[in-house]
Amino acid sequence: MESYTVGIVGLGAIGLKLARALDEGVPGLKLAAVAVRDAEKARQAMKGFRDRPLILDIAKLPRECDIIVECAPAAVFEEVATAAIEAGCVFVPSSCGQLLPRMHLVERARETGARIIVPTGALLGLDAVRAAAEGEVESVTIETRKPPRGLAGAPYLERNGIDVTTIAQAKRVFAGNAFDAAAGFPANVNVAAALAMAGIGPERTTVEIWADPGVTRNTHTIRVEADSARLTMTIENVPSDENPRTGRITALSLLACLRGLVSTLKVGS
Repeated sequence: MESYTVGIVGLGAIGLKLARALDEGVPGLKLAAVAVRDAEKARQAMKGFRDRPLILDIAKLPRECDIIVECAPAAVFEEVATAAIEAGCVFVPSSCGQLLPRMHLVERARETGARIIVPTGALLGLDAVRAAAEGEVESVTIETRKPPRGLAGAPYLERNGIDVTTIAQAKRVFAGNAFDAAAGFPANVNVAAALAMAGIGPERTTVEIWADPGVTRNTHTIRVEADSARLTMTIENVPSDENPRTGRITALSLLACLRGLVSTLKVGS
C-alpha cells in the first residue's frame, strides 16, 4: 500500500474532525502537519491526539506533506492552493467554489505535476453527472434550501440588503449560474461549484438558493437532462453544530476522498 503524509490548513468545524479521524488511524495516511491562525488554540484542540502533527506556516507545509487539504477561510485559498501546486503536491480543496475564478491554478498544476482533487463534499451523484457529461447534457440545475441562519452574512445578501433573519416563509434569495453563486455565497455553495466542474461548467449550471425557515437540514436537489439519463437527486444534510453553513457530511467526504487515494478497492469513478 502506498503511504502519504497529509497537511491540513484550518482546524475549524471541518478540519478538526478530519484531523481527529486521521489521528485515530487510516492505513496509508499520516497527519504530518497543520497550518492555523491561532497556534495555541490548535495545540489545545489537539491535546488528546496520539501523534500530534507539526504546526507550520502555509508556505512550509509542502516540505512535510504529500497531500494538502484546505479547510480554511476563503481569504487564504489562493495562498494555500499556490503553495501546494508549486510544490507538486496533491491539493484537496473543501472551498472548491474558490477554484472557479482561478482556473489558472489548474493550468499551473499541469505544469508542476500537482493534482487537484475536488471531494464530493455535501453533494451526491457527482459520479453520475460526470458520466452523463461524457455525452450530451442539455441542462444541470441545483436548488439549495437552507435554514436562514445558514445563509446569513453571505456577500450577495449584504450587497442587496436582504435580511434572511426576518424571513417567515421560504424565499428564493438567488437565481443565476454557478459562477455567480460561488462568488456571492462563498461559504454556502461549494456544492454548486463541484457540480459545475463535474458537469457542463459554471456558466451553464443553473443555481437557485432558498432561505427556508421550514427546513432544519441543508437540502440540495440536482436535476440533469442528458441524452443518456434524466437525473433527479436530493440530499438533506445535518448542519454542523460548530458552523451551520456546512454539513456534518463534509468532513466525512474529505476523509472518504483521502481513503480513495490509498485504497486497494475504490468504488466509483
